Amino acid sequence: MRTNNPNPEKHPSFLPIILTTLMAILATPLAMNAFVMLSVQQRILSTDKTASLAADCILILGAGVKADGTPSDMLEDRLLQGIALYELGSAEKLLVSGDHGQVDYDEVNTMKLFAISHGVPSSDIFMDHAGFSTYESSYRAKEIFQAEKIIIVTQRYHLYRALYVARALGLDAYGVASDYRSYAGQSYYSAREMAARVKDFFQVIFTPQPTILGEAIPLDGDGDCTNDRPKGIYQIE
Repeated sequence: MRTNNPNPEKHPSFLPIILTTLMAILATPLAMNAFVMLSVQQRILSTDKTASLAADCILILGAGVKADGTPSDMLEDRLLQGIALYELGSAEKLLVSGDHGQVDYDEVNTMKLFAISHGVPSSDIFMDHAGFSTYESSYRAKEIFQAEKIIIVTQRYHLYRALYVARALGLDAYGVASDYRSYAGQSYYSAREMAARVKDFFQVIFTPQPTILGEAIPLDGDGDCTNDRPKGIYQIE
């Protein structure tokens, strides 16, 4: 004869634990993104509010270059904004930082030649040929080019991370967004940027050295010392 047990043994359910763990895993990157963005939001300025900063340089971050050697839309807008800041007097030097790790791919000379064609003297444009990432561009701006106060120019979705990294590395950094138009693939870039913010959140804690360091190139010198092509190329009438 079967006897009903009025107090059957209760087995623990792991479902709430699993759900809580999953929620924590999902929430942590979102929290990091929110922290990065909120911590630098007040450092993003309009163009006219940068004139009194007396920054050491305007750091223009690299982006893609087209097959014909001209700047991509994103890069062109960064350059136009950086040049506008230079003309306003926000800083006396431009520091163009990007990927020149291969002979056949060169962001920085593309950037410098564009700025020269828009009236910026070659001597006022420093090239960082080893700005392979946002982190490395800021690291080298401080350690190689000996900047202390900078204005970073890039699109707004990227600017939050760039400012966060620069400030974490000890730079007095401000930023101006260069969103002059809509960009193809923006949804992809924005999604990838969320992962990049998490990566750099940890990177600035451990502060690894960049791929390449080298001797100091002070920004109070001549930007032509960073030229790596024949002199005549930088003389655009």
